[in-house]
Amino acid sequence: MAAMRQPEVSVVIPVYGSAGILPELVRRLEEQLEPVFGAEGYEVLLVDDCGPDRAWLAIASLAQDRPWLRGIELRSNVGQHNAIMAGLRRARGRCIVTMDDDLQHDPADVPRLVKSLGQGYDLCYAQFEDRQHALWKRLGSRFNDFVAGRLLKKPKGLYLSPFRAFRDDVRDDVLRYEGPFVYLDGLLLQSAGRITTIVTHHHARSDGKSGYSLHKSISLWLKMATSFSVTPLRFVTIAGMVASLFGFALALWVFVEKMLSPEIAVGWSSLIISVLLMGGFQLLALGAIGEYIGRILLTLNNRPQYLVRGTVNFDDGDRGVRDRAQ
Repeated sequence: MAAMRQPEVSVVIPVYGSAGILPELVRRLEEQLEPVFGAEGYEVLLVDDCGPDRAWLAIASLAQDRPWLRGIELRSNVGQHNAIMAGLRRARGRCIVTMDDDLQHDPADVPRLVKSLGQGYDLCYAQFEDRQHALWKRLGSRFNDFVAGRLLKKPKGLYLSPFRAFRDDVRDDVLRYEGPFVYLDGLLLQSAGRITTIVTHHHARSDGKSGYSLHKSISLWLKMATSFSVTPLRFVTIAGMVASLFGFALALWVFVEKMLSPEIAVGWSSLIISVLLMGGFQLLALGAIGEYIGRILLTLNNRPQYLVRGTVNFDDGDRGVRDRAQ
């Protein structure tokens, strides 16, 4: 394959359970990006995150006559943020855009995101007017937004959307992280100085159902909570102090009651309350400490962020470079 000039934009898309959507997604990306950036001014990287369908066959087929479409097949499912890291390490554009594979993010907004970076910003998020998500997911996002504002020092009112654009130097800073527990927004907020947003529409999913289950959402939240802050441990410390004070006050109350009314036997209620209260806080503390220790162990064991099985439309130079985080 002949060497291509550095594209203006690289669009990185993690793919999971959306083989039927990919032809329309690719068609609309080409329709929206080629008139703006030219035939060699953009590239799209589809990262197959080992989903339940035959997405890799669809990617390989679509890439046959599209040199700007590049595919990466992962050996196992690693999650959205780790899959994006696989794409970032091979993206060549001056600007990087990440988006979902389900057409809820409009390809027509990609040039708008890139244009905002040309105004001197490092990072731009798409803010949605009307999100087409289930109620539990919207409530979870609000809770995540609340926590991120305190743990990550996220600017107030900024929605951490997966539809975002950032400069290649920000990408280089993000790629310095080689641990297995990737929370991309935390890395971006650490690396980007000037952040802006654009307002856009959030469309209904074209086909199938979202690959983001409640379990995966909780796992992603834990990555944010434990990878960028020791606040959970501080919370446990404060909770332990409060529980100790409460237990002391309860013991003092029982002692006074016994002194004033010797005939009153100390019942099971106070004992059970004390045991359950202290036991609950102890388990909470052990869980938080265990979460940190587990992540430290897996990081020290050099657990990879992802493993690549194969690629399509990468030249010999790309294939000859070993991914540092594999």
